[in-house]
Amino acid sequence: MSEDLNNTLNLPQTEFPMRGNLPKREPEMLEKWEKERLYYALAEKNKDKPSYTFHDGPPYANGDIHLGTALNKILKDIIVKYKSMPGYNAN
Repeated sequence: MSEDLNNTLNLPQTEFPMRGNLPKREPEMLEKWEKERLYYALAEKNKDKPSYTFHDGPPYANGDIHLGTALNKILKDIIVKYKSMPGYNAN
């Protein structure tokens, strides 16, 4: 097959890079977040609002770390962020 298969794809044209290049971009993102102090601005905005606390147990209560451990931590993080959006003081 001599045809270039890239020419057969119907993909949208965007300005996004084809690769994430995270090792290079992560320090830039962290610096931007720290400079803008996003976490602190949200904490300040909600400091006098009703509190929301998510109690988390020991990280490895059932043995070695595994993919389920990561999923558990991600879901807990999503819940806390979700509760801070409507105005709870959810640190």
